[in-house]
Amino acid sequence: MQDDQKKTTHFGFKEIPTDEKVQAVANVFHSVAAKYDIMNDLMSGGVHRLWKRHTISQSGVRAGNKVLDIAGGTGDLTLKFSRLVGSEGQVILADINDSMLKVGRDKLANHGVVGNVKFVQANAEALPFPDNTFDCITIAFGLRNVTDKSKALASMYRVLKPGGRLLVLEFSKPESEMLSQVYDHYSFRLLPFMGKVIANDAESYRYLAESIRMHPDQETLKGMMDEVGFERTSYQNMTGGIVALHKGFKF
Repeated sequence: MQDDQKKTTHFGFKEIPTDEKVQAVANVFHSVAAKYDIMNDLMSGGVHRLWKRHTISQSGVRAGNKVLDIAGGTGDLTLKFSRLVGSEGQVILADINDSMLKVGRDKLANHGVVGNVKFVQANAEALPFPDNTFDCITIAFGLRNVTDKSKALASMYRVLKPGGRLLVLEFSKPESEMLSQVYDHYSFRLLPFMGKVIANDAESYRYLAESIRMHPDQETLKGMMDEVGFERTSYQNMTGGIVALHKGFKF
């Protein structure tokens, strides 16, 4: 049996040693952090804001709740959740990348968010929280960058309270072949070009496009959630399946 040092995993379309992936992904997000919000708006034509708004609407979060926003990055979801949970609740913005956390902290401070938000640098595969802590957990556009997705999902299940829900917002598989072809052209030609022009970093955006293609499709991810214990799992395609919102509950 191979030891961990010899195992490999995908980094975009490349195969790299498993123990190198965390650092490789970290390097990407260190590079893109400063331009992350600008590029999100450009890449999606602003539609990412609608995807996130829908995620919030499906969260069931209310005053006094405790929410974990994994791979929270620059804080789009955390900003909305902080207002929903109010002074009696708490939102933890967790991200493995300290550059993204710094951008998120500054952004939320500029929006006047203080008091009910905490920032934690954490790996989704080993969340540093007690069992049964959170009413809701979200991970938006972050699961595809995790090395062991099943391990991360199991970690999320562990820290979720009974009755709580997990929401996974992620790029997925387009529903039609024609849309898939158009999306491929956009992802592998235009996206790296935009990354080069706007962020002076074509390679990081090429990786992001490749990571989307390597991510499990809708049914596969739903099955992975089922396997670690989530119940009443479902998903909703948005923008023709370019993005899907997966939902699961812990009972």
